[in-house]
This record gives sequence, C-alpha cells and structure tokens, in this order.
Amino acid sequence: MVALYPGPAEVGGIRLKNHLLLAAGILGTTGASLARILHNGAGGVVTKSIGPSPKEGHPGPCLIVVDGGIINAMGLPNPSAAFVDELTALAGEPVIVSIFGGTPEEFRTVAGWFAGTASGLELNLSCPHAEGYGAAIGSDPALVEECTRAVASLGVPTWVKLTPNVADIGAIGAAAERGGADAIVAVNTVKAMRISTALRRPVLGNRFGGLSGKAIFPVAVRCVYDLYEACSIPIVGCGGGHRRHRHLCCDRKRPLQSGRHRRTRDCGVRPCMSRCPQGSR
Repeated sequence: MVALYPGPAEVGGIRLKNHLLLAAGILGTTGASLARILHNGAGGVVTKSIGPSPKEGHPGPCLIVVDGGIINAMGLPNPSAAFVDELTALAGEPVIVSIFGGTPEEFRTVAGWFAGTASGLELNLSCPHAEGYGAAIGSDPALVEECTRAVASLGVPTWVKLTPNVADIGAIGAAAERGGADAIVAVNTVKAMRISTALRRPVLGNRFGGLSGKAIFPVAVRCVYDLYEACSIPIVGCGGGHRRHRHLCCDRKRPLQSGRHRRTRDCGVRPCMSRCPQGSR
C-alpha cells in the first residue's frame, strides 16, 4: 500500500520540502512565479528550460486541447543567461534549473551559470519538438552519457529528464546513470500532432508537438517500471496528471513532478497532486 504524507525529503542530492515538485515549463518562467508556487505548498520547483542563447520559440498556435490532454509546441522559448537574475530572491529555496543545449559543451556552459545558485540542475534531454535539442539528443545513449557527465562534473546535483519516445528507455536511463546523474525524471511529453480537417493543415504552428495530460499516464507508468529495472538512482515520476498518479510510486514510493493544477483564490494555480514519499533509492 502506498503511503502519502507531507514532510521534507532528500532526493537525488536535493533537499525538498516535500515530495511534490512543480514540473519544468509550468509557471517556471520568472522568480516571482516560482516563489508563489513554493509559498503555496510545493516541495520544490523546476524552472522553464534555459539554453545557451535566447529563443523566441515556435510561431503560434503553440497549444491545442485534445481529448485526454494537451498538445503543445512551445519551442523552448527562454531568455538564456539573463534568467540568472530571476533566482536572486530565491536563495536557499529548492529550485532546480532545467537546462538544454545542443552539445555536451553547451550543457556545461549553461550549467555553469547556475552552479552557485540553484539547488540542482535538470537536463532537458526529452523535448519532442525542438530540432537539435531535447529528444534529438536524448534518444542517443552515448550523447546522454556525455551530456550528463559534462554537467555532473561541476559537482551540482544533476537530474536527467527522459523522453518516452524511444525503443528502450531503460538503456537511456542507464546511460544517464553512467554519466553521473543523481536522479532520473520520467517522462516528458509524447510526440503528437493534430490536423484540422476544415483547414486541411496542421493546427500547431510547428506542425508537431508533445502530448501531456492523463492520456499519457499509462505510458509514464511503463517508463518508470522499465527504468526501475535498469537503474539504481532515484526516479522522479512525471506525466499523466491523473488521480491514480500514486501508482507511479508502485510499492517503491517515489517523488513526483506535477504540471496539472487547479485554480485557487490565493494563487492563479496550485499543484493538486498528493505528495508521495521516497523509497530506498
């Protein structure tokens, strides 16, 4: 039976206030929004992905609601190094900076900007709609290992977020562990597409995107299961936003990231997933 309770936890080298984290990309664009989520009960927060140079992202539409979830194609918009200033007021808080790059060297460069301020770093090796980044790198075990090692060598707790869009996610997770990862985050969105029959063209400006929401919950569960068999480091469950999210913990009990929220009066959104305790890993 899975026990759910609040309280501090040590996960992958990072001290969290509880086992529920804000997932990357959701309200993680400013220091003020991150502080607001922490104030409203999150055990930790993960920022929007930050890269080696500023990006405006893909042209709109960038998001479409579908049965069972949402398809998005943001294109990793970010202010790059300028984001460092957003973390000044969050010193001492459990803030994990999501980073991306096209090479191990770029990952290390971006990681260096935050090495003295962030509680940890999360490598985005999983975005399915950013050419040359994300899943384009995260589907190659050798590159995953190299990028992970480049960041982990800085001595900052290093988490690696994986894509479900691979034949063997266990092999990818094992590569991250060999590279020095302290934890694995599973999973990012599932590659998807929506075509308008009326317009006879793709709905999203980028044509392709990533599906999130309860429709991908069974996919996330399978990925966590496979990773548990292949890896010995902690696995942070992410993806699905479903009431049965607790099954991601199975009997091993894992921390969770949530991108699913409900409206409240004191904050525009608030995490609604329960906190799940970490097990022996």
